[in-house]
Amino acid sequence: MTHDPHFDILFDPLKIGPVTTKNRFYQVPHCTGMGWQRPNMLAEMRSMKAEGGWGVVNTEYCSIHPSSDDLPHSYASLWDQSDVRAHRMMTDKLHKYGALAGVELWYGGANASSLYTREAPLDVNSRPNWKGLPYQSRKMDKQDFRDLRQWFRDAALRAKDAGFDIVYAYANHHYLLNNFQRSDTNDRDDEYGGSVQNRSRLLREIIEVLKDAVGETMAVAVRFSPDDDKMKNNKPAVEETREFFLQVAELPDMWDITPASWDIELGTSRFVNEGDNEPYINYVKQMTSKPVVAVGRFTSTDTMVNQIKRGIVDMIGAARPSIADPFLPKKIEEGRYEDIRECIGCNICYTGDQLGVPIRCTQNPTMGEEWRRGWHPEYVPEKKSESSVLVIGAGPAGLEAAHALGKRGYKVMLSEARNELGGRVAQESRLPSLSEWMRVKDYREQQFLKLPNVEVYLDSHLSAEDALLTEVDHIVIATGAKWRADGFGRNNAIGIGNLGASEQIFTPDDIMVGRLPQGKVIVFDDDYYYMAPVIAEMLQKAGCQVTFVSTSNMACSFGSYTSEQPSAQKALINAGVQMIFSQNIQAYDGENIELSCMYTERASMLKADAIVMVTARLPIDELYYQLQDLIENGKAGSTQSIRRIGDCEAPALIASAVYAGRKYALELDDSSDTNYSVRRDVNSKIDL
Repeated sequence: MTHDPHFDILFDPLKIGPVTTKNRFYQVPHCTGMGWQRPNMLAEMRSMKAEGGWGVVNTEYCSIHPSSDDLPHSYASLWDQSDVRAHRMMTDKLHKYGALAGVELWYGGANASSLYTREAPLDVNSRPNWKGLPYQSRKMDKQDFRDLRQWFRDAALRAKDAGFDIVYAYANHHYLLNNFQRSDTNDRDDEYGGSVQNRSRLLREIIEVLKDAVGETMAVAVRFSPDDDKMKNNKPAVEETREFFLQVAELPDMWDITPASWDIELGTSRFVNEGDNEPYINYVKQMTSKPVVAVGRFTSTDTMVNQIKRGIVDMIGAARPSIADPFLPKKIEEGRYEDIRECIGCNICYTGDQLGVPIRCTQNPTMGEEWRRGWHPEYVPEKKSESSVLVIGAGPAGLEAAHALGKRGYKVMLSEARNELGGRVAQESRLPSLSEWMRVKDYREQQFLKLPNVEVYLDSHLSAEDALLTEVDHIVIATGAKWRADGFGRNNAIGIGNLGASEQIFTPDDIMVGRLPQGKVIVFDDDYYYMAPVIAEMLQKAGCQVTFVSTSNMACSFGSYTSEQPSAQKALINAGVQMIFSQNIQAYDGENIELSCMYTERASMLKADAIVMVTARLPIDELYYQLQDLIENGKAGSTQSIRRIGDCEAPALIASAVYAGRKYALELDDSSDTNYSVRRDVNSKIDL
């Protein structure tokens, strides 16, 4: 099977300075939560992209000097020869599959933490740390400029030794080079400040340094924001950046273009659609003869082709789509469009960087597990027995378990009590702005069509006795969880004792099946993620008078790790939702709600016709315990094992449920010790 000729342009080679990429699929630099601390994990994860057909695969932002330290945010580094050896592991793997290897040289300035090295970062001036840490940068002097140029040169030469083909200057996102560019951060009165020509001087110097050091054999790229992160009349502000870009447009071999705002570049699907970056970047290609790449969370092949043919970009940049499906290019090339795992835009991948842990993905449970568990996104080990498996529950955990078990060759029965597959993703995807969640279900449902050994039964509510009557060898329970109505949560460990009539208490489950409150409604958030803000905004637009009450000090506080928190709170403000933070509910008599301050316990009162409790979820695990009892009483029949997975075991993210399904499927019949079946990655010398 081959691809539609309409997509041929995606597979045209492209010359980038002295190197040539085999196609137009370009994995841009993106964070992984691995960095220099986990070189084996990083190498294997990146090489999976190359195996999947990406023409260029970049590592994450790469520090050029210890004064640019960003821990606990994991980053790559090129400080010494140990880094060279670690990177060489990766570049060798990329070259094996014909991909070019790129490295993004980074100096963070006041946006670097320096918590690890304790070195003072350099910047335009002595300015407070962007991340809110109680440190300031050091204003650069003449020697600092000489040192910085040398650091870039040394890092570029190490990059060459490490086998890279493309070397970047990172010049956006409020890092050092970007701070010199901007008039609102550069207040210097020397040759590096004032006029646009002066503010572009440092970037021009760095490009020249890189060209001189490695330009004969390596392409020199710049990551650049062609807009200001402050909008004007709800439109991108580009006047100043256009003027700046004219100073440097022809200097590098390639431009990697991203909007200045993280909320746009990295926006979740709740707020940013595929290709929404275009208004922020569309003038760049008109002003340079050099190749341009940009991201847009591209999931549609037609959109990719359209962007290239209209002259917006030369290459399709991707981070999140390459995480959801490392084999996306190969699947397009082979015409296997139905096999693509499309990104849902949830940004769980980004939380790895923010939390300092290895990357994970909702759609691709193998992401981050390529080296330490030996998982592959496309291939699974063949079955080790003729065992049969009953999967009860077709939510994200059950779907993934049945899919992976089926691919391994086991005989699988998938039983779902409802009349549709998907569980929580089917329900949540019907909420406003969450429709892309449905891709979790759609992809796996599509794959079942290729698996004759997987039988799917809808409207199939099984008792424990029914399950045992199937006479399967293994039963796995994936019956999910339900939202609690009693207020139990992180700040009410035994629930809220004094609540009004049950008909005035709602949960997200009620909202998702169409049971809606009316009048004055309190949405109580003790969950801290997307659910409460989505419901509050929805009910306000439906005509309710909504007050958002949270024990947190902001809306969607976990969204700080996914980049969506500012957008979520802005959406509530724009919808007219009243917000009260750092308050807990003590009692509700059906009319009056008693609140208490999380810090002082000072009481206050609100009137409300209803409360929507968004607090915690209760595992639906009755069937699991009933089966356990039968097995312990010698009534198991031929069943050898029973397990529970996903929300049924421990309610968590959709990504966690999908991962649990894959883990169960791959470990079935595994005789090894699965209590700790991961390898630890160490990049250091051990002194004995």
